[in-house]
Amino acid sequence: MKNRSLLIALVLLIFFVISFLTNILGALNPAIKGSFNLEFSSLGFMTLAFFSAYGIMSIPAGILVEKYKEKKVLLFAFVLSFIGATAFAFIPTFVVFLGSLFLIGTGMAMLQVAINPLLRTAGREENFAFYSVLGQLFFGAAGVAGPYFYSYLVEKKNEDTELLNIKAILNSLVPKDMSWVSIYVLFACISLIMVVIIFTCKFPKVELKEDEKTEDWRIIKELIKNKIIIAYFIGIFCYVGFEQGVSFWISQFLETYHQVNPETIGAETVGNFWGLLTLGCFLGLILLKFVDSKLVLKTFSVMAFISLAMALFGSKEISLLAFPAVGFFASVMWSIIVSLALNSVKHNHGSLTGILCTGIVGGAIAPFIVGYLSDLFSLKIGMFFNFLTLSYILGIGIWANPLVKNKTFLSRINNSKKSVPASPIV
Repeated sequence: MKNRSLLIALVLLIFFVISFLTNILGALNPAIKGSFNLEFSSLGFMTLAFFSAYGIMSIPAGILVEKYKEKKVLLFAFVLSFIGATAFAFIPTFVVFLGSLFLIGTGMAMLQVAINPLLRTAGREENFAFYSVLGQLFFGAAGVAGPYFYSYLVEKKNEDTELLNIKAILNSLVPKDMSWVSIYVLFACISLIMVVIIFTCKFPKVELKEDEKTEDWRIIKELIKNKIIIAYFIGIFCYVGFEQGVSFWISQFLETYHQVNPETIGAETVGNFWGLLTLGCFLGLILLKFVDSKLVLKTFSVMAFISLAMALFGSKEISLLAFPAVGFFASVMWSIIVSLALNSVKHNHGSLTGILCTGIVGGAIAPFIVGYLSDLFSLKIGMFFNFLTLSYILGIGIWANPLVKNKTFLSRINNSKKSVPASPIV
């Protein structure tokens, strides 16, 4: 029992670390632009480097887990993250930075695939839903903590009295005019600590369920020929593209149009985006018990559309509230699109999940397109691309026709009524 509890704690910690290392890019955006004197489109190469690793590694990672098991894959993932973060901390150039992001992204993709079966085994199958939600809570908490901690690291105050704290130590290891690089020194330390922790832990034997297995390439090729699967793949592509296409540019937008300090309020607004996205996940779980998932998806898509419009065209005060609201209304989209996709086919759910996760590459492409359009016109015009990806998500709520619909309390009541035999006519 003690070993199970430690493993559950380890998996929850990994959820936290994945988010901490992943969702920091939007907060760093303005500082990176200034340090390397980049155009908007060049900034888009950051997400291209990071999220392309997800697209490349999602299916191979599943194969690696089946062949080498969870512990080896987790260790290798954090070793890659350590190498990437260390390389950039010592050689802070933009080219090295892109390579670092690709290595870290590869590690994070491998972690995502490995931890869910491990969590199911460690926490027992009957508790898996609870621990999955708890994992998302840790993931969301790190999404908030990362930008706030970055703001603390680079904020220039009380420096003379902080010689012995972590801020002073990290900042002393990087160029004075690039204090934001200190966050990658921290990433390297975290990755190394995780390697040590995982190496010392004993892992149980994990038997993959059918929906967790990645079948051979022949089956994957057959699935790719299915137009419905391709449509849902595009849906995941658009969702991650929308999520990153907004969050990545929040701090830069606030600085450009409202002169908001990107190292404090800008970074904190990015953190608030991830915080409300996490909160929305839990409220969405409750809502899906009462309302059909397609209706929830359509409603939240429309509200996200309105919130993004308010963020782009509203005053400073409105933008600071509307950008996090976009995160709140985006919260249910991933889970609903995935569940609609899985409920639209009868077999091969493991391979289908791998194909869908490859759609995470949308997080690489969408911010890059926003940056390219921003160079041609303006950042505000570039952000219009997010309306296009959001429109496709709204369309899923209209055309989706799953074989199995999500159960609501109302549907259960209706089904129970149908199961009661009719009263005899007297």
